Amino acid sequence: QVQLVESGGGLVQPGGSLNLSCAASGFLVSDVEMRWYRQVPGKLRDLVAYITQYGDTRYLESVKGRFTISRDNAQNTVYLQMNSLKSEDTGVYACRRGVWGEFGRGTQVTVSS
Repeated sequence: QVQLVESGGGLVQPGGSLNLSCAASGFLVSDVEMRWYRQVPGKLRDLVAYITQYGDTRYLESVKGRFTISRDNAQNTVYLQMNSLKSEDTGVYACRRGVWGEFGRGTQVTVSS
């Protein structure tokens, strides 16, 4: 059974950092593309970053140079390192298996002074 569990969110001041984790079970993160999305109430869900099974990465333009997606195959976990956080980064961050696969429940990130 596929399961995705996100953690690492919280309240942080502008300019701060957070490292989100997406622990996967039921499949190998190294075998599929893994995605991080951000959801803000009243707005369309944004694809923030993804990493392919080949290790290629892509980012939403507004987070380029600040966010880094990576994976640890031994831990079967995908990470999203977020630096220089801005208020507009606030939202629920959820990981997804592949383009059409399952979502985790997400973790709340709030950037506020």
